[in-house]
Amino acid sequence: MFKSIEQDFQVNYRYKLHFTVNLFGTGNTLLRDVFKEYGLHESSESGPFKVLFVVDDGVAEAHPRLLDRIDTYCEEYPTYLDRVETIVVQGGERTKNDSANVTEILSAINEKAICRHSFVVAVGGGAVIDMTGYAAAIAHRGVKLIRVPTTVLSQNDAAVGVKNGINAFGKKNFLGTFAPPFAIINDIEFLKTLEQRDWIAGIAEALKVALIKDADFFAYLEGNARKLRERDDEAMQYTIYKCAEMHMQHIAQGGDPFESGSSRPLDFGHWAAHKLEHMTDYRLRHGEAVAMGIVLDVTYAHLMELITDVDLDRIVRVFQAIGFNLELPIDTESEIKRLLNGIEEFREHLGGQLTITLISGIGKKHDVHEIDNDLMVEALHQVKEIANSKTI
Repeated sequence: MFKSIEQDFQVNYRYKLHFTVNLFGTGNTLLRDVFKEYGLHESSESGPFKVLFVVDDGVAEAHPRLLDRIDTYCEEYPTYLDRVETIVVQGGERTKNDSANVTEILSAINEKAICRHSFVVAVGGGAVIDMTGYAAAIAHRGVKLIRVPTTVLSQNDAAVGVKNGINAFGKKNFLGTFAPPFAIINDIEFLKTLEQRDWIAGIAEALKVALIKDADFFAYLEGNARKLRERDDEAMQYTIYKCAEMHMQHIAQGGDPFESGSSRPLDFGHWAAHKLEHMTDYRLRHGEAVAMGIVLDVTYAHLMELITDVDLDRIVRVFQAIGFNLELPIDTESEIKRLLNGIEEFREHLGGQLTITLISGIGKKHDVHEIDNDLMVEALHQVKEIANSKTI
């Protein structure tokens, strides 16, 4: 009998997050330089490189000249960019619910002969980034992806990680991949046309990382809550930068970038958020649902005596000061039961032992491996009281 053969190997990943203004202005060479760097350091080819653009329809509507500007930009730098097609896809969570969007991108990759030395550039919110990244990752076992996120949530969270996915079987991100992008480019100009609820929603992810990792960052958000609500550019840019930096550090330094273990601190508040999104047919924005999920979990942590009255009050007041509506859209016993079923669905999605991240203080994560359903129901009722009674 032959002996078993065993071999270990390591794969190094490297990707950059860039910050710019007016990315597709012909005087801005950043995107050209990204392709130039690839040709110089990571490819035997020097260009031009085929590029398939995928654009969120909401972004195209808010920026009517965007598609023309993309064309003009590529014409300005033909040595590096060969735009083969621009696809406009539906934006928002609906893009992850309809597999036809993935099929459309895969068909374009096939028809335009996009290869593993070609690129897909996704321009849009977090859902479009997720869906396009999934399509790029499964084509040829991985076509290079550049993400151009256009919302607060995608610039500080969704686009800076290594995950891609779509929804299936009524479950969020049931189908997905771990595939780091080649680059991410944050352009502040895209934020200026956001609706107020989209401006606010992404701040939930910043509060999330602050609560589990950095009390000083939480204090910054607390002290600048009104500025953030009133769309102060400087406060928002720092919030996005700090949040993105912490997310990327966690991926690189956490020791589990592809989530092989059971602990997912960056999913703090997300077991309820994912279920709330589905239960409301995605009328709730992801960030809005995350805000509700975090407040529910910190209220549960308070009932467990993990955090003090003062900490709970500070957390609730920050969310409300920024403008979050914390009124959980849960009224009946059957809806409560459906929400609690999200705990088991969360365990199934992550695999292994149930691990729910709570906090034992601001900036201090605390994992638990079981949830007391009766106590969680009590927390749910308390959140409804908080949402109805507290005003800023």
